[in-house]
Amino acid sequence: MVAVLEELVNSLYDMVQEARSVPLSAEKCMIDREKALDILDEIRNNMPKDLEMARAIVEKRNDMVEAGKKEVENLRRKAEEYVRKTVNESAMVTEAQKQADEIVAAAEQQAAQLRSAVGTYCDEKLAATEACAAATLEEVKKCRAQFENATRK
Repeated sequence: MVAVLEELVNSLYDMVQEARSVPLSAEKCMIDREKALDILDEIRNNMPKDLEMARAIVEKRNDMVEAGKKEVENLRRKAEEYVRKTVNESAMVTEAQKQADEIVAAAEQQAAQLRSAVGTYCDEKLAATEACAAATLEEVKKCRAQFENATRK
């Protein structure tokens, strides 16, 4: 089709190129009107088919462009959703890590306080036991001394 139109346009172009000039005018020429009209009729008859094909191609291209735009918009929405979800998850992980760090610090502080309290308690009980043992030892020494005095007499 395109080749036929090109051939017809070329024929018309050649006809104008080869036409004789009108006397006293360099810009005007004489061509065979009937032959030129026949070529233009053939162009007109062939053109709608080519135009329909061109329109179909343009329409298909427009459909593809529209589909591409929709796909791009869909991908953009998915990417935004993914980023939003990732940021939210990241914020949640950061918050959870912060809370975990606070819990661990509180537990370590409580453990240190317990160790100190247990150390103080044990030291007090050992001191009391030592004092009791010392008092008992003194009592045993007194009893022994009394026993020795009683057995010597």
